[in-house]
Amino acid sequence: MGSERLPLRQIGIYHNLPDFDPSLKGLTAIITGANGISGFHTMRALLDAPDRWSKIYALSRRPPPEQMMGLLTAEQRSRVEHVACDFLESGEKIAQALKGANVSATHVFFYSYLQPKPPPGAPIWSNADELVKVNSALLSNFLDALPQADIKPSRFLLQTGAKNYGVHIGRIRTPSCESDPQPKHLEPNFYYPQEELLFKYCKDNDVNWNVVMPAWIIGPTNNAQMNALHPFAIYAAVQAYKGEPIAFGGDWQAWQGLSFHSTARMTGYLSEWAVLEDKCKDQRFNAIDGSPFSWDRFYHELTRWFGVDQGVTAPPEDDSKYQEMTGRAGKDTPMGYGPPTKMRASFTLSGWARQEENQKAWKELMSQSDGKLTHNPFTDIEANFSCGDAAWTTAMLSVNKARLLGFAGFVDTMEAVFEMYREMEDLGMVPAMKVDKPKAHI
Repeated sequence: MGSERLPLRQIGIYHNLPDFDPSLKGLTAIITGANGISGFHTMRALLDAPDRWSKIYALSRRPPPEQMMGLLTAEQRSRVEHVACDFLESGEKIAQALKGANVSATHVFFYSYLQPKPPPGAPIWSNADELVKVNSALLSNFLDALPQADIKPSRFLLQTGAKNYGVHIGRIRTPSCESDPQPKHLEPNFYYPQEELLFKYCKDNDVNWNVVMPAWIIGPTNNAQMNALHPFAIYAAVQAYKGEPIAFGGDWQAWQGLSFHSTARMTGYLSEWAVLEDKCKDQRFNAIDGSPFSWDRFYHELTRWFGVDQGVTAPPEDDSKYQEMTGRAGKDTPMGYGPPTKMRASFTLSGWARQEENQKAWKELMSQSDGKLTHNPFTDIEANFSCGDAAWTTAMLSVNKARLLGFAGFVDTMEAVFEMYREMEDLGMVPAMKVDKPKAHI
């Protein structure tokens, strides 16, 4: 029986979640990259159904940090077993690790990812060939290991993302739909060879697949390099400490334009739904919260959350204050025609983070926190602030396909960001906020 025949669930701030027949129980899952933002929060989503998911094998080189596991209940932790695997090793070695731990799985969720550093001064994701090489190897080696370990899941889910549509290259169709052609001819992208590897494995082994594609991902982890909204908490907390306002680096169009984000836990609920619904087999799905988000409203919430008494400085109206970065044009864009996209910035978070006074202020916040604030993002500015600078580049992902097939899950992105920062307090990543709850978009 499909989930559409059953009442919807609500778990905290997450609304209209699907449920499944009680007879569907005792499932086991492999989640790779379980110490990362997407893998960990998909694990949380599955753990919310204890009868349905009896065991989760968390595969990664290192176990999820103790602080992150502390976000789970004792009962949830009891159903998680970490298995140390390095997916850059051969399939044979990975299979040995799986056999040694007696791993079995009805479902596999693949989130493993490595981000090689681009050349100094080059933008994030500019080293496309290296990204393809290393991330294709991660999946290829793991897929080789599964038959050798006698593991045959009923469904294998791979998460990619909005770069599937080429949003980082230039102008794309909007909203982006799962049926849109992939711009494989424009630039190497590891999503495409990963899909080819997955499709071949599934065909050869009679396994069904899903691909899920989120936008900018929201969720607390100890390693926040891929979390585009984490740097804004750092920025707001330091500016509040210095008694200075916060300013948005983009222009007015970006300031008041709508963004759409993907809370990792909500994407986890969608991923669970996709792999358990027979009608969803062998399908791709976009994943967003379903909640419009603007930098205008977000910045005004940041002033409340972190006590920025000096408020918000609006973007400059003088065009000379901006540096302009342009994308490709015409046939060199994913859309295939049209003028180049333009992104204008009056300052960057990375540049702000390089200022000695801001690094000094953060160290003072750490020293005044009684040991609660332990993470120093300024030790690797490029890694911890670059995604924040790229977050103004947004993709409008259509979720019509998931809605038409019955997924109604929703979370207010503003509430999700607040929940992320609150849990990041527990992880020692951000200072304590000054308010108890956010203002939802209602």
